[in-house]
Amino acid sequence: MNQLDFKGRHAVVTGGASGLGLGIAQRLIASGGSVTLWDLDGATAERAAASLGPQAHALAVDVAQQPSVAKAVAATVAHAGRIDALVNSAGITGPNTKLWDYPVDAWRQVMDVNLTGLFICCREVVPQMRTQKWGRIVNIASVAGKEGNPNASAYSASKAGVIALTKSLGKELADTGVRVNCVTPAAVKTAIFDQMTPEHISFMLSKIPMGRFGTVEEVAATVAWLCTEECSFATGATFDLSGGRSTY
Repeated sequence: MNQLDFKGRHAVVTGGASGLGLGIAQRLIASGGSVTLWDLDGATAERAAASLGPQAHALAVDVAQQPSVAKAVAATVAHAGRIDALVNSAGITGPNTKLWDYPVDAWRQVMDVNLTGLFICCREVVPQMRTQKWGRIVNIASVAGKEGNPNASAYSASKAGVIALTKSLGKELADTGVRVNCVTPAAVKTAIFDQMTPEHISFMLSKIPMGRFGTVEEVAATVAWLCTEECSFATGATFDLSGGRSTY
């Protein structure tokens, strides 16, 4: 594992209790930093933080609710002193079905978590970063946001929104010390697969030229670098992690 320099920095990782979020938190701690895990499941987040050691803290947060996020920002700053990086990893897939059969309530839930929740987290954390004149925001999008997966219209649309939001916010903060980027993984085998049908999982694998799913460690390595001081000239950018599926 290459050594990245996140020494003395503190990151917030949403959806940090499991999956990509937990893997990213592990890599940031291994790089010398500390983390606060924000997760809707507070009990699981507490257990995850305990497993990571003294450099990890946990808070129960509903990213889709602005008061919950505002309270979490205040609590995190009170505990850690600052927020140097925000990794927006919280997300859900929604059902795998045709658009004309897609439940309206499920569409709204996917948008609330994947896009509105990410917007709220950025909105509440950016003022803190602007005050300290430094920060890194990394948004977890998806190759589905570029290509549009069939039977996943809400997920695909929400991740396309994440990419566009990243570009917009990156430009808004380009004259500051805050950098905003996103990553677009192809499928990475985590517990989120439990929300998908076997047919949809097989479809995703068939699209990857490398013939395998990505690993949590591979995504975490890129995200961790994007949180460091060395990521200084990239902002509003999209970094593919797709095994060759997406090449633009």
